[in-house]
Amino acid sequence: MFDVEKVRRDFPILGVRVYDKPLVYLDSGATAQKPECVIETVDRLHRESNANIHRGVHFLSEEATEMYEAARARIAEYIGAEAREEVVFTAGATASLNTVAYAWCERFLRAGDNIVVSEMEHHSNIVPWQLVAERKGAEIRVLPFDEEGRLMTERLPALLDARTRVVAVTQASNTLGTRPDLRPVIDEAHRVGAVVVVDGCQGVVHGGVDVKALDCDFYAFSGHKLYAPTGIGVLYGKRDLLDRMPPFLSGGDMVDRVSFEKTTFAPVPLKFEAGTANFVGAIALGEAVRYVRQFDAAEVEAHERALLLRATEGLERIPGLRIYGTTPDKCAIVSFNVEGVHPYDMGMILDKLGIAVRTGQHCAEPVMTHYGVTGMCRASFAMYNTLAEADALVAGVERAVKMLK
Repeated sequence: MFDVEKVRRDFPILGVRVYDKPLVYLDSGATAQKPECVIETVDRLHRESNANIHRGVHFLSEEATEMYEAARARIAEYIGAEAREEVVFTAGATASLNTVAYAWCERFLRAGDNIVVSEMEHHSNIVPWQLVAERKGAEIRVLPFDEEGRLMTERLPALLDARTRVVAVTQASNTLGTRPDLRPVIDEAHRVGAVVVVDGCQGVVHGGVDVKALDCDFYAFSGHKLYAPTGIGVLYGKRDLLDRMPPFLSGGDMVDRVSFEKTTFAPVPLKFEAGTANFVGAIALGEAVRYVRQFDAAEVEAHERALLLRATEGLERIPGLRIYGTTPDKCAIVSFNVEGVHPYDMGMILDKLGIAVRTGQHCAEPVMTHYGVTGMCRASFAMYNTLAEADALVAGVERAVKMLK
């Protein structure tokens, strides 16, 4: 059985008290807390192994480079990439998605082409496509979701044609928790020659991914949602696509030869890693992956499922409360509102009870527009949360409702 209390001992911050109450941290969808081994890795690197990678011949530089590339190999294996060269380190999922939107579209998108984006995307998987479409004279088409929060993949064929170049879709919605069936999406997109870009920020944490089996063309995620530090992320891309793309950023470490007559570029993945890399973050992300892999994925999934069900069942008993996103296979995220209660007011009262949730639009304004609301409260669970914390959320919402209505 999954031992959540043992897991909790690995996360120092979970012992913090907020307003003299035990912290109930239910905002891991925004950023997850860090285990001791990741914190220690960051500290040790700064104390003992701090040197610029790839460029030095001295011991510290070679040591840091070796650890950096080892982290790349570990992450490639974790996500099922065919080769470590298909893993590009970035500043986060936003940087990863912008890299594809700029570099791939710079070469392959033309006026009159179109890009299909799902309605449930995070802004980071919407705005970059809008900007490149405006610059190139392309069209944005939207794949909608229904009231249950199910992505209406059956409508995708009608949106695709010979001029579709990109289909951008999430593996798991950061607001609704929906995990769309990406198999038909990818198959239909490939049928017309489009590439598929998957936002894996929530999916890589809740259920994981095998990018080779999934057959997506690009996959992006952020380290800080996977128990690693902020400022580090990953862009996976199929090797042949990365080879054909021009660099997104230019400068040091991404070049082969530089002269005033012509500059040639390093092979992938270095072609997309300009400047001094966040090698501390990358190595710490590798350590976070090592930490996660010690647990049985099925047990973690079952534990998070139990948390979601406990919270959902309790919240559904509260009069006037609506949960957004009710697909049966959703991940451990529950977004809700109570009739007559502003989500910010709800969030502030829960905070005073020591319960941290997210309030607002969750960088998914089209989702809010779909439901006709200005914001939602969101509780997002991680493997370190307990059933007692799910109960605390329900009790806290009940108390807030009595105070606000």
